Amino acid sequence: MCGIVGYIGNNDSKEILLRGLEKLEYRGYDSAGIAVANSEGVHVFKEKGRIADLRKAVNGDVFASTGIGHTRWATHGEPSRENSHPHQSQSGRLTLVHNGVIENYDLLKREYLHDVPFKSETDTEVIVQLVELFMNEGKDVEEAFRKTLSLLHGSYALALIDHQDPDTIYVAKNKSPLLVGLGENFNVVASDAMAMLQVTREYVELMDKEMVIVTKEKVTIKNLDGETVERQSYTAELDASDIEKGTYPHYMLKEIDEQPLVMRKIIQNYQDGEGALEIDSDIVKAMKKADRIYIIAAGTSYHAGLVGKQFIERMAKVPVEVHISSEFGYNMPLLSEKPLFIFISQSGETADSRQVLVQVKEMGHPALTITNVPGSTLSREADYTLLLHAGPEIAVASTKAYTAQLAVLAILAEVTAKSRGFAVEFDLVKELGIVASAMESLTDSKEAFEDIAREFLTVTRNCFFIGRGIDFYVGLEGALKLKEISYIQAEGFAGGELKHGTIALIEQGTPVIALATQDFVNLSIRGNVKEVAARGANPCIISMKGLETDEDRFVLPEVHHLLTPLISVIPLQLISYYAALHRDCDVDKPRNLAKSVTVE
Repeated sequence: MCGIVGYIGNNDSKEILLRGLEKLEYRGYDSAGIAVANSEGVHVFKEKGRIADLRKAVNGDVFASTGIGHTRWATHGEPSRENSHPHQSQSGRLTLVHNGVIENYDLLKREYLHDVPFKSETDTEVIVQLVELFMNEGKDVEEAFRKTLSLLHGSYALALIDHQDPDTIYVAKNKSPLLVGLGENFNVVASDAMAMLQVTREYVELMDKEMVIVTKEKVTIKNLDGETVERQSYTAELDASDIEKGTYPHYMLKEIDEQPLVMRKIIQNYQDGEGALEIDSDIVKAMKKADRIYIIAAGTSYHAGLVGKQFIERMAKVPVEVHISSEFGYNMPLLSEKPLFIFISQSGETADSRQVLVQVKEMGHPALTITNVPGSTLSREADYTLLLHAGPEIAVASTKAYTAQLAVLAILAEVTAKSRGFAVEFDLVKELGIVASAMESLTDSKEAFEDIAREFLTVTRNCFFIGRGIDFYVGLEGALKLKEISYIQAEGFAGGELKHGTIALIEQGTPVIALATQDFVNLSIRGNVKEVAARGANPCIISMKGLETDEDRFVLPEVHHLLTPLISVIPLQLISYYAALHRDCDVDKPRNLAKSVTVE
């Protein structure tokens, strides 16, 4: 997710903006820029790459007490200086930064801006060009900004400055986070409170489809009808752990929202200088040497391993077994001649897995740990480590670590496949980028999933998740999430297995959540849905674009069929979150559970 900062006051804005952007570096980005305004005009500085590169490009002799800044992850247009923010209107009068995705930007461009030359490939430039177009028709900045907002479909957090009025920042949001921070003789704008804790702890939360006029003395919130909205500010009394949570009510919700960022960070960290995916050559050699892979994990990581098996077998053509660590240690199967063990653990401290690792090392077999925590026990004691780069995961119910595990497993499978001479049928870097954008779209659709939770899970005592093929494994994870934090008895089943006994538990109104993302089993899973519906179940079908029917409750953005678990799990995470919230459960710290299971 991109990051936005803004400052208007009496001090020089450049350092405040740069420090704010540095606080947002954790989000992942490929370019950054700032624009500062004074009586001489607007000065724009932007660079592809790190904020350190941007610092070098900023002219220290320019004093400007108004400015906006941005960190960008490419969605529309490649990472480049031209596509980085801020963007300016044709005349250069208006300058804008934007987080989010404008879904109808191409339509707006064709309908209103066919005569305007564009300097970038972004959807963002359409916004700033539209505002100037409406100003040229006689509207003032506020009116032109409001009309532009009324035309936008999608998600946005916006900050705009006019070089003819450097004493004002115009701000708006819809679905993307944005705050206004209050100070004495200054005010700030930030997509995350962390960015501006350097100057203030007093913030005003903005709601969707609101616009704000920010000066150094005043903050005026209006709806899209131009009516003023009054809202009290709040003081961010944050300790170190609260700062990580920012303004989110729960860590779990924050960590769900971070998943697009995590995807992008993983791509960054596993690319070489030419943009190809790479991992440690010793790991590649170990994978090539192995005649069978044994994935050892527990809980959510076990579910990730089941999906990872599909990645490795389909791409790298190596047989894979997936085992629950607490069982494997006491009931080890007959091993192949050249096994490689992969231990998956968010914390790297899972005791059940470590006891297997100890046995494996005593037997002289190589081991690879996939974990989020460098220096953890499983990482130190294994031969090799692949890091998730997901950042701290605080909520007990794992979300972003799960999708990070899937992404890293996919990368491992792709690199191994190529090392073994097998062609991979798709560009994984490109497809993971599409996944990240799809994740962003899903996290922007929270209302839809809250409605599902309210309708299907408010009063129920149980729930079933069904799917076929790779969807079955995601259903297992969805059931685990729901039972972990809402305490609803939830189980995941292969679609065809439900009728071999468990269908006896179907009662009138029993919720059954079905995943339908795979073309070759689409009709089969829909047949299973009809079977449970005939016995009184209340079915909720979540399908992939291209496979949907009128009866489906939600349609996922299309991604490569092998990578669907990376996005189909997000609705299940959010449905579980809202189910727990509506049942007054402790979302981040569910009863009887700990984040890291350090005892067997």
